[in-house]
Amino acid sequence: MDPDHTHSPPPSPFAARDCALISLATGLAAENLREFRDALLKVHEGSIYHHFWGRLLHARFDEPEYLNDFASWAYHALHEKALAERLSLIYPGDHPDLESLRHEVVEIVEQRLDESEQVPWAKADQLFYFVRARLVVFDTGIRVSEPRELAEVIPRLSTGSVYYHFIDARRRTSEGCDDFTAWICAHSPDCPGLRDKLAAIDPYFSSLKETRRRLGELFNAYYREGATR
Repeated sequence: MDPDHTHSPPPSPFAARDCALISLATGLAAENLREFRDALLKVHEGSIYHHFWGRLLHARFDEPEYLNDFASWAYHALHEKALAERLSLIYPGDHPDLESLRHEVVEIVEQRLDESEQVPWAKADQLFYFVRARLVVFDTGIRVSEPRELAEVIPRLSTGSVYYHFIDARRRTSEGCDDFTAWICAHSPDCPGLRDKLAAIDPYFSSLKETRRRLGELFNAYYREGATR
């Protein structure tokens, strides 16, 4: 066969997965800020990830005052409002890896220790327990053959699917992108506009329901406007 007439096979359909988190104890806990710093230095990096991102999969009935578990503990258990605010300002998206993120948390905690005449303590029933999470993934049975079909499928996905494909995927893919972007670009390499719009959706400051809504609106608008596949 003439190589000029060969074509790459189309990508496999997008297989939608769902997920749930199973919390695993690390064996590390902290009663005061110094113990917290010491544990931060040695805890598995998966725990750092969980305490920043895992909150999105936890059922909540109120809006969290702080955006990560470390900041929340500093405020509610240590009564360190200034420290809590500093920790809450940490944006994990600014870091190329989890070790860099860990370093910033440790640096802020050490600054506070240097400033304090006394080490802040929590009550005995308010220790910080470092937790890792195992992601349990299962198939939803949903398959998407063409990128434009995502406009109809996204609103039907569970929040667990949104977490798995749009957040956790960034740790799994070599490109550091979400599963939707990776699949769409394999299917339609000429989609830089859509790729940029997906990258502009930041899930850290939103609930998973809000992220799902924004994804659905993006795909609906993009393909309704007649963008090429």
